[in-house]
Amino acid sequence: MRIFLNIISVLLILVGGVWFLQGINVIGGSVMTGQSQWELIGGIAIIAGILVLVFTNLRRASSPKKSD
Repeated sequence: MRIFLNIISVLLILVGGVWFLQGINVIGGSVMTGQSQWELIGGIAIIAGILVLVFTNLRRASSPKKSD
């Protein structure tokens, strides 16, 4: 499950980055280029991806280890 969440969060960060860059008119060639709502949506996607990535990996690091 953690691998799946890590993959999803990285994809969310990457897609959010593309949306953000299109929103601020850095990446062209799309109907999203220069549209400020995609800047906001991309920023939210990046933040959500980072939060999922951090919480997924914090949970693993802080979970108690089983002793035999």
